[in-house]
Amino acid sequence: MFTGIVEETGRIRSLALSGSSGTISIRAKKVLEGTGIGDSIAVNGICLTVVSLQPDGFTADVMAETVRRSSLSGCRPGDPVNLERAMAADGRFGGHLVSGHIDGTGSITRLRREENAVWVTVAAGEELLELIVEKGSVCIDGVSLTVAAVGETSFQVSVIPHTGQETILLKKRPGDLVNLETDLIGKYVKKLLGCVLGRDPGTQPKPEASGITMEMLRELDF
Repeated sequence: MFTGIVEETGRIRSLALSGSSGTISIRAKKVLEGTGIGDSIAVNGICLTVVSLQPDGFTADVMAETVRRSSLSGCRPGDPVNLERAMAADGRFGGHLVSGHIDGTGSITRLRREENAVWVTVAAGEELLELIVEKGSVCIDGVSLTVAAVGETSFQVSVIPHTGQETILLKKRPGDLVNLETDLIGKYVKKLLGCVLGRDPGTQPKPEASGITMEMLRELDF
């Protein structure tokens, strides 16, 4: 589990893909502190397992599902990446619940400065936008951000100077892909409501088991 608070930016040393899987090697420093083989590190929001350690970096395996869901296949040696170690049980929860399991990618369409902040507009598919709500949380390339606005084809976040300086987000340009992880709790709510209302493929409605009915939802203005 992660929080979306980036600890440092590293650089890709190598990315070796055979088909849609392979290994990635990252040059890093801070995230190596206390890290051992088998530990998890989020790389641009992607939860990866450390398989080997070097004095100035680490290597992780990459499976095909990760490549399909993320922007990883478009990365090149030398590219900067956001890094975060898995949250310690006694650590501060500075961001929000982040699993490191990417839901899909979005495309940056615009960056606009407003005084000390920068508005970033990200285009995304309908299936992702359904789970992104104004003033809710979203993780972009491993960065925990508050959603400022949501439209039919995109959403916006406002990035403060500190976040811009400590992450690679504002180094992006229109057209660049970013990894997106939507709110974890929202995904479970959507799944459960789908099961209750019979909208989840292969699942029959079970209102008698849950106590939730269409009438109850209407009364609650859902």
